[in-house]
Amino acid sequence: MNAAVDPAKIRAALAEKPNGILEFIAREQNVPLRAVLAELPPGEATAVPGEKFDEIWSELTGWGDVLFLVHTKDVVAEITGRLPAGTHGHGYFNIHGDSPIGGHIKASNCAEIVLLDRTPPEGRRSCSVQFFNGEGEAMFKVFVARDRERNLLPEQLAKFEALKKRVSPAV
Repeated sequence: MNAAVDPAKIRAALAEKPNGILEFIAREQNVPLRAVLAELPPGEATAVPGEKFDEIWSELTGWGDVLFLVHTKDVVAEITGRLPAGTHGHGYFNIHGDSPIGGHIKASNCAEIVLLDRTPPEGRRSCSVQFFNGEGEAMFKVFVARDRERNLLPEQLAKFEALKKRVSPAV
């Protein structure tokens, strides 16, 4: 995706498909996902520097079961579980423990973290913490979990909102 970013075209695509999957809009516009998030209405996408990776990961380990999602053009992997603590070593942030979520993250590639809070028209509110690399593509996302009725878990939503308030840049 090397096309020049045209914010007006992205906003038009978002207006045309307000419930659309943001990755699809990015692909249709031939831009990185982060360029699409930059054109969302104010307050929906709160960005913080990637240097906050350890702080935010540590916070997320206390949320209980979350939805860990990796979305590429070839696969959407959804894993539910607690985020385990991790340690830095051999160039990676290594996560391991009693959770289905495990592996190795190149945390040094995390350029930005976006707290995304969206309620599209005729849609359900969705809250997530998304980790982006320097190319503006999502490395992975951590979503506030839902109950059986597909409502956001109130205790996790409160933690998300508190995190967003705490890390939001001063205005």
